[in-house]
Amino acid sequence: MPLALLSRRAPAAAALHLARPLRVPSLILTPHARKLRPSLLSSCSSSSPSPLGPLLSFTTSTVSSTMDSSSSSTATTTTTPSTGEIPVFDTIASFREWRKEMTRQNKVVGFVPTMGALHSGHLGLVQIARQECDAVVVSIFVNPAQFAPHEDLDQYPRSFDTDYASLVATKACSAILLPKVSEMYPSGIPLDRSQQRGAFVEVVGLSHQMEGITRPHFFRGVATVVTKLFNIVQPDRVYFGQKDAQQCVVVRTMIRDLLLPIKMRAIPTSREADGLAMSSRNRYLTPEMRNVATLLHRAISAAKKAIVEQGASEREAILKPAHAIIDQVVEEVRTQGLPFQVRLDYLSLVDVETLTELETIGQSQAAILSGAVYVGTTRLIDNVLVHTEEL
Repeated sequence: MPLALLSRRAPAAAALHLARPLRVPSLILTPHARKLRPSLLSSCSSSSPSPLGPLLSFTTSTVSSTMDSSSSSTATTTTTPSTGEIPVFDTIASFREWRKEMTRQNKVVGFVPTMGALHSGHLGLVQIARQECDAVVVSIFVNPAQFAPHEDLDQYPRSFDTDYASLVATKACSAILLPKVSEMYPSGIPLDRSQQRGAFVEVVGLSHQMEGITRPHFFRGVATVVTKLFNIVQPDRVYFGQKDAQQCVVVRTMIRDLLLPIKMRAIPTSREADGLAMSSRNRYLTPEMRNVATLLHRAISAAKKAIVEQGASEREAILKPAHAIIDQVVEEVRTQGLPFQVRLDYLSLVDVETLTELETIGQSQAAILSGAVYVGTTRLIDNVLVHTEEL
């Protein structure tokens, strides 16, 4: 009964693990045992220190993820008001002790899963979660199962010190979960899917299209790690960014079909002043690349305008202005002799629930206009919603 693990009751034998201090900007979080109430401390045992998003089918295979470092604060408060310190947990057992205390206090717990390299969009999710919840957990985990062997797992930005300082500054984060790959994927996680072993979660019918065409491994990795994180955190509410629209649909369906007692919100995309969707990968862009990086947002916005303002209903007429904008930028980059290329991966117009590609759109039919482009070697994604405000 794999789903029995989704019970809110932690195993009776689970002990609070004491981990070594985690170094963060301008302070060191001391071992949380010093801050625990005597009644809790008496039940703790020490452990060795650890190093620093349709139908569902389960298949055997392996998954993994990366998170760092340790320590914690009081088991009876969500943050330390005097210093702003946030407890950081790098073992599942120690986090579950904190989570049990939240349950004892009848706290509503919100959860924002991330891969780190936090930007204003992530922090906005945390702040919205805090407005709606008593306590907010942020996970930082670069999930290997989402990456193919040729993708940028090793290069994906990791910046825990900066992330920690940003979360402290929000005054909205109650705990940070920083799990290790070895705990998240005990069977190991080779990037070659044919070599993977262990349990995986797949949302059938929503994972093969759009992003799934060029990244067929991606949503199995997302669904698996999100299920694991939900199992650890036991959140009442979860918060995702709408920039990853297909991911939002996949996760919402997974929550529904697995009967998880979780309320999900998809928050509108945070953008730079010129419309570029905020992304951890934007830091890969050189100044010259950044100047043209808005092409995708301009393209899908033009396609939406064709529907909303010009009454276009046929796919070709809707996507024609989007292709024109992208083709123009591709040619400008070439003729200016810039040291990179711009390449379209795909443009998509799908139904908001089934993610079926649409040849025509009804007058009030909710849809997603989305796409992906390469600016140099950096792959950027974006989307806009049609006839709906929130996924």
